Amino acid sequence: MGNPEVLFQAIRDNNLDLVTEILKNDLSLLTYKDRRGYNPLLLATYYGHEEIVDYLLEFDSRVDEKDASGNTALMGVCFKGFDTIADKLINAGANVNETNYSGATALIYAASFNRPSIVKLLLESGADPSIADLRGNTPAIHAKIQGLKEISALLEKIY
Repeated sequence: MGNPEVLFQAIRDNNLDLVTEILKNDLSLLTYKDRRGYNPLLLATYYGHEEIVDYLLEFDSRVDEKDASGNTALMGVCFKGFDTIADKLINAGANVNETNYSGATALIYAASFNRPSIVKLLLESGADPSIADLRGNTPAIHAKIQGLKEISALLEKIY
């Protein structure tokens, strides 16, 4: 097995050439997880490295893999606001209604962190606005608590 730490550093550094070289020699590294539970795809999405995400999606269809907190790559990009990567993950089969260990969904993150374009994308892709987290808060409640009128209006049209 190759050195997963070298792969992870290449991903952090946005070094697609090195990522390609490493994985050409050892695709088993795609299953490695670091101490936070990130696999290579989760890490690349977290940093917003679109070209590396594209490359990894060619080999790794486990788009719903979870980190140590139960978050998927889609949840992370919704939190961070990486619209294009969110779209790529959904097109690769990401479950838009997956929940983490606190019951949050990608839509809850997009609503909570004021990502209206991602809220629209998720809704168009079948995200269920009625799913509540473990505290009983739906995406609409999160948006209302945050005072996010545009997102509240989007969610009120649907739910």
